Amino acid sequence: MSVTLTASAAKKLGTLLQEENNPDLKLRIFVSGGGCSGFKYGFTFDDQQDAEDAVIEQHGIQVLVDATSINYLRGIEVDYVEDLNGSQFVIKNPNAASSCGCGQSFTPTEGGGCANA
Repeated sequence: MSVTLTASAAKKLGTLLQEENNPDLKLRIFVSGGGCSGFKYGFTFDDQQDAEDAVIEQHGIQVLVDATSINYLRGIEVDYVEDLNGSQFVIKNPNAASSCGCGQSFTPTEGGGCANA
């Protein structure tokens, strides 16, 4: 599987999607240039699915990933964590050689299938 949602992340996403009151919305995860480590993660709700999007469904949540981003996101786990520092979505990326302190950007491992960027 290319993207994994934990039960905690799916529960929080389900709540957020329900608040939007649009049954066609899906979570879109993508990678773009920038951030302190070279690439940064992006999340948005989207009701448009492109033909080349990978569609992953877990815990009742549909996730869309574009064809370029899937190479960087293959194998990631998206979790939702609540602790003394607050609450946030956390990405565990086995393809990241390094990441910044905020956890929102990363440097891919060499040869990590990222030739498309």
